[in-house]
Amino acid sequence: MPRDQAEAIVLRTFPLADQDKIAVFLTAERGVLRGVAKGARKFANRFGSSLEPLSHVTVFFYEKERSDLVTISSCDLRESFFDVFSDPAAGFALSYMAELSEEFVPVRARENLAFRLFLSILRAVRDKVDVQILTRYFEAWLLRLNGILPDIRRCRLCRRAIEDPAPAWLSPRRDGVFCDACAPSRKEEIRENLGRFLSWVRDNPPSACASLPFSSEEIRSFAGALQAMIIFHLEREPKSRRWLQAENGLSGRKE
Repeated sequence: MPRDQAEAIVLRTFPLADQDKIAVFLTAERGVLRGVAKGARKFANRFGSSLEPLSHVTVFFYEKERSDLVTISSCDLRESFFDVFSDPAAGFALSYMAELSEEFVPVRARENLAFRLFLSILRAVRDKVDVQILTRYFEAWLLRLNGILPDIRRCRLCRRAIEDPAPAWLSPRRDGVFCDACAPSRKEEIRENLGRFLSWVRDNPPSACASLPFSSEEIRSFAGALQAMIIFHLEREPKSRRWLQAENGLSGRKE
């Protein structure tokens, strides 16, 4: 049986039987890949620290016919991001991003942009870039890469530009915005500065978040609308979002 390999980020692992683990990877060439690491729970096993969450690795594996799981033969560590977990806020934020990556990235599909996005964010977190800003950056790109980021610069009905100080409102189906005059409901407010932020994200790498031209208050205000769109398309609230809210002192919001 031929052995294959992929550059990957370990999203998470969980126990299987007494001595094995199932590992979930985000890969550049195969999207989300799930596999069995036999013996990975044994003391002094051959995988070492390469299966730690958020490790950047080269994973070697065998495909199985009619099986959703591959068999992981070995895993070479390329970069460790273990130290970022010393900051609880960074750990919660990256767990949230890992959960969303697993949910939104297709299984065994070429998803190089999603992989490079997550890897560049991991490196930015390691370089002490503000994790709250990076989380908003990730959410914006996740929506864009999945084709579900709507046009929020113009009203869906009258097509007038959305401009401050007049408010606009996210549509009930999260597929656009309405100006204050056209809005059928007023649940999630959108401001013109979110449109400017999305344009900035499109044109800049995560490392540029260290000198972002938006205030901390503005960045916090973007979370509601971006997460409302994610939750609507995911059809549930991400489990890790509650940890993120608790760490940031945010109150839960029912969708």
